[in-house]
Amino acid sequence: MRPRVVMLLAFVIAAVAVGFTGARFTLLPSSPPVVRASLPPHPASYLGVFEDGSPPGYEPIAEFAQAAGRKPNLVGYYSGWAEPFAASYAQMIRRHGVIPFVQIDPTLASVSGIAAGDYDIYLRTYADAVRAFGHPVVIGFGHEMNADWYSWGYGNLPASTFVAAWQHIVTLFRAQGADNVTWLWTLQADEAGKTGPVEDWWPGATYVNWVGIDGYYYRPSDTFVNVFGKTIDQVRKFTDKPVLLSETAVGPDAGQALKIPDLFAGMHKYKTLGLVWFDKDRFHRGNILDQNWRLEGNRVAESSFALGVRDDLTPNSPHRS
Repeated sequence: MRPRVVMLLAFVIAAVAVGFTGARFTLLPSSPPVVRASLPPHPASYLGVFEDGSPPGYEPIAEFAQAAGRKPNLVGYYSGWAEPFAASYAQMIRRHGVIPFVQIDPTLASVSGIAAGDYDIYLRTYADAVRAFGHPVVIGFGHEMNADWYSWGYGNLPASTFVAAWQHIVTLFRAQGADNVTWLWTLQADEAGKTGPVEDWWPGATYVNWVGIDGYYYRPSDTFVNVFGKTIDQVRKFTDKPVLLSETAVGPDAGQALKIPDLFAGMHKYKTLGLVWFDKDRFHRGNILDQNWRLEGNRVAESSFALGVRDDLTPNSPHRS
């Protein structure tokens, strides 16, 4: 009996092995591993900056930190379509305790093509790099889409096309396991004759973590209420998502040192997440919309800003990974 048992056992083992081997060739590809890293939506907890020269360097950020009296915890930059995720830069600023904030703009790209999946190879590559980074990243797409000055915006593109592209991008990133992204839907603050109805461009709460609003103080008559207030009120009619002042500054023509306290007071009153200061010199362009927005070199403005940071921003860093 024993030889027969051995032969039967050998046959069973061989059959199982063949079945297992066959199964290996019929398995579907596994999904990418999911990386999750979120950012807490605490009011008045984020100080960010845009700087010429960063990327690639950190020195401009350090100079701003000295002027502001505190190191920023967000650093923003604009990324043209087809540019890769700046992974080495992200790692570098993370070592300084800073979160990368990227505005990806569809410059020279077809927004309808994005929605249709024509650029999915690029987007998957980008999402994979963000997932591999493994820490929080704030990403926006097609910023200021409710305004008329970009090809992807109001008057130049149907809002429904933009919404479809936004939803496709977010869905693709999540499918690639890049759940370390905080999605920032970024509006232009209301400007009569230049901006359209903000709700038309809303992709839905499922696809957005934070709402960004860009706005500037150009003139002495500008206040937080007339720069940001109307847009915040419009947003609050359809979502309670946290609001970040995602690109802002007070220009010299507005009275920089005198108006900075109003910016911080409004940020605090409206319970926004914080602000991202556009610390760049655009004065050479020669009109009121393009001023020298930098703090550095204006000691009174530096002091005014540092007081706002001290009094109206929370002292703890919200960085989480």
